[in-house]
Amino acid sequence: MMEPAIEPPGPPPAQGEEEHRSLALANSAIALPGGHTIDLLGTPAQTNRWLTERGLAPVDAGMREMCAAQLRSLREQIRSLFASRAEGLPALPAAITAINDAMTRVPTAPLLRWDDKTGPYRTAPHPTTAIVDHALAALAADAADLLTGPAADRLTACGSTPCNRYLLRHGRRHWCSTRCGDRARAARAYARRTNSA
Repeated sequence: MMEPAIEPPGPPPAQGEEEHRSLALANSAIALPGGHTIDLLGTPAQTNRWLTERGLAPVDAGMREMCAAQLRSLREQIRSLFASRAEGLPALPAAITAINDAMTRVPTAPLLRWDDKTGPYRTAPHPTTAIVDHALAALAADAADLLTGPAADRLTACGSTPCNRYLLRHGRRHWCSTRCGDRARAARAYARRTNSA
């Protein structure tokens, strides 16, 4: 009998993830040394767990691959916007559109549908679809709030290669975790030793 695969532990949450779930979403695909990655949204079950841990879905939401793919797609658009903001570059119009679409896709009332045989009727979306749409809207709104709020000037990319996470800088700290800070300091020390030799 095969043992279930155990995911390697990822780094602790980056500064700002507790206040901004969109920052946690952007950081849910983690680049590790040696070309390895951890994708916290890699499967529907992982996506359900991630959403549940952040109060965006019940434990039994029944995520499907399509749901996970929608969340991964929003993650890439948010990452694009965070990169643009952190680097002082113009945002991609497609990323802005994706955020706005996610914020406006949640219906406030049952939608009108039309059946050719029975005529008009109103219906709510499938429960899982509604959960995903609400989660996407909440995450998109949080990203928009972060990008336009007072914390936007503190948004930065982790300064340790190969890390791809974002954080809200406090003081001079430019690393998402102690592990990344140690790795950056070790790389600088190694470069000094090899350059002086």
